[in-house]
Amino acid sequence: MAVEGGAKCVKFLLFFFNFIFWLCGLALIVVGILVQVALHKTFMIRDASASGAPIVLIGVGVVIFFIAFFGCCGAWKENYCMVTTFAVFLSLIIIVEIAAAIAGYIFRNKLSTVVQDSLTEMISSYNNGTAEFKDTVDKLQEDLKCCGVNSSADWRNFRPEGNSVPDSCCVNVTKNCGLGTMTDAAKVHQKGCHDAVEALLKKNIQWVIVAALVIAFLQIMGVVFACVLMRGIRSGYEVM
Repeated sequence: MAVEGGAKCVKFLLFFFNFIFWLCGLALIVVGILVQVALHKTFMIRDASASGAPIVLIGVGVVIFFIAFFGCCGAWKENYCMVTTFAVFLSLIIIVEIAAAIAGYIFRNKLSTVVQDSLTEMISSYNNGTAEFKDTVDKLQEDLKCCGVNSSADWRNFRPEGNSVPDSCCVNVTKNCGLGTMTDAAKVHQKGCHDAVEALLKKNIQWVIVAALVIAFLQIMGVVFACVLMRGIRSGYEVM
C-alpha cells in the first residue's frame, strides 16, 4: 500500500513538473525572441554568431513546450511508452542545453569584438540610414548616455567639418546641440557606447544563465520522477 501511495504521489509530481516545464518552455520562447530583437534591432548587432544563443533558446523552448504537454498526458494516463519517450527527449534537451551553455561561455570572449564591429557599422551607416534606423541609434545613445563607439571622436565623419555629433550625444538633448561640440565635455558625452552595451549584454546573459540553471534542475528532477513512475508502471502497481 505504501508503494502505491508513493507511486501515486510521483504521478502527480510528474504532472506538476510538466506543467512547470510547459511554462518554462513558453518563457524560453519569449526570452529568445526578446534577446534576438535586442541584439539585432536595439543594439544593431548583425554578427551571425550572436544569433546562436537566442535561436537555441527559442528552439529549446518550442521543444520543451510540446514535450511537456506530451509528458503530462503520459503521466496522467500512466502510459509507460509515453513516459519513457518523455524521459528520453528531456534527457536529450538537457544535453543540448549543456552544449549551448558551453557555446555561450566560449562566445563571451567574442562579445567585445562583436559589439565593437556592430557599433562601428552602426555609425558608418547612420548618415545613409532610414529614419527608423537613426531613431534606434539615437535612442541607444540617449538611454546609455554615450557617444560613438569608444568616444565622441568616432563621429568625425558625421559632418564635413569633422567636429559635430548627432544631437543624441548631447548631455541635454536639444535641436542642433551637437553641431561643433564634439570635444566639449560640458555639452556632449565623451564616453563611447562600447563598454556600456557590453556591460548591459553581460548583465542580461547572467540572468539567462541563472534561469537556465533553474530550468535544468527542474528538468533533471523531471527525468528522475519519470524513471520512478516508469518503474512503478512496469511493476504493475495501481497508481490510480
